[in-house]
Order: sequence, then C-alpha cells, then structure tokens
Amino acid sequence: MLENSLIQRVSVAGMMMIEKIRNMEYLKLLGAGAVTVAAVTTTTFYYLTSRPQPVLLPVDLEDQTDEVDKIERSRMSKICKNGKYICEFEDGEVQTLHDAFKHGARVSSNGKVYGWKASPTEPYQWISYNDVLVRAANIGAGLIAKGLQPENTTNVGIYSQNRVEYGITEQACFMYSMVLVPLYDTLGPEACTHIINQAEIKTVICDKNVKVNAILDKINETPNLKIVILVEEPTSEIKKRAASHSIDLLTYSELEALGEQKPQEPKPAKPDDLCVLCYTSGTTGLPKGAMLTHRGTLATVVAAATVLKPGGVDISPEDTLISYLPLAHSYERLLESYCVLSGARIGFFQGDVKLLMDDIKELQPTLFPSVPRLLNRVYDKVMNQINEGSSIKRKLFNMAIASKENELKRNIIRKDSIWDKVVFKKIQASLGGKVKLITTGSAPLSPKVLHFLRCCVGCPIIEGYGQTESHAICTVTLVGDPDTGNVGPPLPCCEIKLADVEDMNYYAKDNKGEVCIKGPNVFLGYYRDPAKTEEALDKDGWLHTGDIGQWLENGTLKIIDRKKNIFKLAQGEYIAPEKIENVYVRSQLVAQVFIHGESLKSCLVGVVVPDPEVLPNWAKTKLNVSQSMEELCSNPDVKKEILADMTKIGKTGGLHSFEQVKDIFLYPELFSVENGLLTPTFKTKRHELKVKFQSQIAEMYTNLV
Repeated sequence: MLENSLIQRVSVAGMMMIEKIRNMEYLKLLGAGAVTVAAVTTTTFYYLTSRPQPVLLPVDLEDQTDEVDKIERSRMSKICKNGKYICEFEDGEVQTLHDAFKHGARVSSNGKVYGWKASPTEPYQWISYNDVLVRAANIGAGLIAKGLQPENTTNVGIYSQNRVEYGITEQACFMYSMVLVPLYDTLGPEACTHIINQAEIKTVICDKNVKVNAILDKINETPNLKIVILVEEPTSEIKKRAASHSIDLLTYSELEALGEQKPQEPKPAKPDDLCVLCYTSGTTGLPKGAMLTHRGTLATVVAAATVLKPGGVDISPEDTLISYLPLAHSYERLLESYCVLSGARIGFFQGDVKLLMDDIKELQPTLFPSVPRLLNRVYDKVMNQINEGSSIKRKLFNMAIASKENELKRNIIRKDSIWDKVVFKKIQASLGGKVKLITTGSAPLSPKVLHFLRCCVGCPIIEGYGQTESHAICTVTLVGDPDTGNVGPPLPCCEIKLADVEDMNYYAKDNKGEVCIKGPNVFLGYYRDPAKTEEALDKDGWLHTGDIGQWLENGTLKIIDRKKNIFKLAQGEYIAPEKIENVYVRSQLVAQVFIHGESLKSCLVGVVVPDPEVLPNWAKTKLNVSQSMEELCSNPDVKKEILADMTKIGKTGGLHSFEQVKDIFLYPELFSVENGLLTPTFKTKRHELKVKFQSQIAEMYTNLV
C-alpha cells in the first residue's frame, strides 16, 4: 500500500513537471542549471513509474551469424538451427501470394485492406479483403474473356501509381496464374517499348489518360499490344487515337463488368510460378526483367517476420502501412505482401508527394517504409530548427538525446518517456504519432542520421540490404540492436558469402569481398536474357550482387564499396564514386553530389546540389549575401566555400587525395525521379547525369589543365 501510494505521488509530481516543461515561457524564466535539475528530477520520477523494459533479442548481439561452410566461408543467421533455412509458413497452408491474401482475409475477419482518398478534402475510404477477392475474380475473368490465357506464361502490363486498382489487378493475376509486369514513368519510352516487346505483353492496364498517350506514342513499335484498360474515364482524344491504331480500349469498370457477366473458375498460381517480372530500372542501359516467384517472395516475408517478432514487432490486422514508394519495385511489394499475409491495412497516398505529410497525418500509419533521402531530410529539418533555437532549447534537446542514447545501449525502445512527451512529441506527430516500425533500404543511410532518428522517433528503425534479384532484401538489422554502420546479419532464408575481388584487393580470408547470396529468396534469372543471368548467377546458385561487403566482429555485414560503377583514373587508381558521394553528403551545405572521373584524366570533378534549406541562411550569415538559389549557385565565392567544406569533410571521412574532387559545378535543382536523374528507388542515374552535365564536366576539366 505504501509503495503504491509513493508511486502515485511520484507519478502526479512527474506529470505536473511535464506540464511545466511544456510551457516554454516557464523555461525562459529558468537558468540553464535550473533546467538541468528540473529535467533530471522529472526524468527520475518518470523513470520510477514507467520502468522501461529492454527488447527481447533473438540472438547474442555480439555473435549474430554462424559459418556454415568452411570452404565457401558462407554465413547464416544464428536464428537458423542446424544450418536450415527458415522460409516456409508455419503450418504450410500459405504457399502462394494468393494464399497469403486469403489468409489475411481470415485473420482479419474480412477487415479493411486498401484505403484511398477520392480527393484531398474527403476522408480515407476502405475496401475489405473479401471485396478485393470478388473484384479480382471479375477482373481476371474479364481478361480471360478478352482472350488472355490463365497460364503462367501470360504477362499483364500495369502502368499505374499505387492505388486500389493496382492491388486488385495483382490479386487477379495471382488468382489466374498470370504474371504482373509493372511499367513506370522513369523507365522512359524506349525502355517501356523494350519491356512490352520482350515480355510479349498484349494487355496493359493504365491509371491515367496521359499514360495511355505515352503508350500510343510508341504503338507502331509494339505490335503485340492489342488491349489497353484505363482506370479513369478516357478522353475523346484518347478514344480516337486508340481506334486509329486498332487498339481495343475499355475502362477498368467495363472489364470488371465483363468478368462478372462471364465468370471463370479460379486457376491459382503454384508456389514456383512467377508472380512478377520486376524490371530493374538500373543506372545504365535497358532494364532487365528479374523473374520473381511466389515461393521466393513468401520465403523473404516469412524470414523477415521471424526476425521482427522476437523484438515485439508483430504485424496484425490492427496495423496500417502508408503506401507511397513505387509498387513497381520489390521493396514496396515485399512490405505489402507482408501486410496482406498478416491481415493489415494498406493506405495509398494521393499520388502527390507534396500531400504525403497530409496523408500521413490523417492515416496515422503504424508501419512507415522509407528511403535514406527522405530520412535525411527529416534529420536536416529537425537539426536546423534546433540550431536556430535558443541555447536552453538546444541544451534540453541534447539532454533528451543523451538520455535516449543510454536507453538504446540497453536495448530499450519506447515513446512514453518524459523526453518523448516534452521534446520529441512534434517529430513523432509529423509521422502520424502511431508509427511502431520504420524500415529503410535501397541505399545506405548515414550512421549519424540512423542513430539520431532512433533516439527521436521512439520506435525501431531497421535497415535492410538487398536487391530486386533477392526479392528485395537478404539482410536486416535486428530490432533492439543499437549498433549502426552495418546492415545486419543474413535473413534466415538465405546464406551469404564474400567472394574475392582481386583487382580491388578484397579477399574472403580477410572477411572482405563481393557479397554473394544463396537461398530460396534468390531470383530465377533475367527474363529471356541468359547472358545477363549467367553474369548474375553462378553454376552453384550464388547470386553475385556487385557490392563489396565486410563481415564485422559481431557477425553483421557492412557494405563498404561497389564492384560496379568503378573506374580508373589516368594514374591507375580505382575510384568508387558512390563511396565518395556518401562522404561528401555529410557536409551540411551539400544535398546531393555526382562524382565523375575518366580514365584519361588524373582527377575527379563533381556536380553538387546545395541544400536549399541551408544554403540561403548560410550565405547570408557567412558571406552577407542574399540571393536566390540560382544566383547563389553562380556565385564564385559560394562555390569556393562549398568546395573547401567538401575537401575538409573528405579528409575527416578518410578519402585519399586522389578521391577528392578538384572542381565542382553547382546546380540549383535537386536530382529527382521526376527530372529523370534518380531511379524510382532514389539511386543516382549516372549515365543520365553524365549526359546532362557533359558540357560543365568538359569545362571543369579544361579549367584544371
């Protein structure tokens, strides 16, 4: 009784102190020392009442992998037992993505699955699992009525943003053994034509008139294409254009009605059938069609769930995913497959990135997939606000970070501490306030940013590594592991080895080499491209990624270099531009950078996009200059200062002198998917950047002579 009374009084005192600290006017009346005493006292009170518990860890964080093959030096996750993969659903009832969706319908009791906003002013609307299955059956039957065969050799194109009809079409294909083939804007017309022809696509489903127009622009080069299905109402111009090319144009609702009139018995895909031909956008050349299977996707999902559940991340019908990363890519596809298997909800963004934060605020997702570029912007925005704030605000923030760092070291992850309520509340609210898992992938995330965000957001942030060819991921960091600078151990559905790369002096005996993957999550190969398949898959089934990895002492993998996208300078030095770029973006002035070098040149040059949120204020303070971004990028003093800062960052980041750029060109517009300079997974399109800035590159080299 006495203990309960004491806790009650402590709790009341703690909550009263919280209210006082929330009131910034009250803070201003206190000195820094008083703030410190108040914060520490309140933290102590609150800690006594909340008793945070550490995350349950599936393995010893100091020993996360086992060497399972002494000759190959391959490693598996310690979660695996007796060298066996964990890759099948627990009771064997789910073997395909069609099974997974039906399982989601059962465990959610036919709950909501897909949500969308008809307009910015309307609330989210939802459709249930069973309604999707009914509509998918009608769409599949409609496709069959239009002449498509319910076989795994039938490829159906889809050219659309993430939306309900995308999910329905996907389920229709799985229900009738067809293969989904995503197209997307940034592929460009030549690449889209290549895909339609190589995959012999007869039918493409489009969401908007503008995409039908793009297809019709190249219709003379795609003789196999006969049918176009349009989600929105076709314009009179589109109808005329389609008719003039003898294209059978009908709306999505008409296709659905046709299938309802002519129902077909489902012919679900088998486990080893293809589910998607996922064409990799790549950074050069035409895209390659990665053959992904139902078995491979589910193996990856099951393995990911095995890693997440011990850490308390158990996805259920109560969870909601915000869907905004492109469904044309394996990362988003894998996440959504995991969600539907678990009966969770998927809310689609409105299609406009500018409205994404509004969508998040309304949807209040619990699952937030992200990419480094977006998380870097969150970090920059928070730090700018803190640096521009008062000394008291900065001190309080630093105390909050220090407290959270201590908890992370003890494997404690939570959002109910006093610091969450006082300091980090707005950051967490900007993500909807209910996020319980953030994932990041597609490119490296700075350890500094990852650690910072783990302190602020109050939920696990896990980093995965992989590629389309491994059904999106092959490693993932463990929930509760506070370490940064690695991508975790292998998923329990695969093993990983490092292969010698002699010309770069990386050797497996030194725990360094090219990352190679083997297991059921490895793809079948590239569609109708045996030469490229042979380059990627060796005779023993190892997928060669082109990335250079290093095994750390605790058994986790660190990506340290890239085998591809390397070149030699005139003096014979090998250059890995992506490694250098990852160092330079640590500069607060640099948002993006493209490093370029040539075998006939002895040095590097770069195209730099200054940070638009930092540069104007910096220039005003440092140089007493108030100009637009375009004017600042043309200002030689600004260029000089940025180059000097990059050189300094390069030195502290361990770059050799030959890896430092000797000249830069400042460009005011961010590289983006929309302007064709980033892939949809936000990787640099090196070839396009080289072409776009060829005159500036030539001028820089001329000036360096």
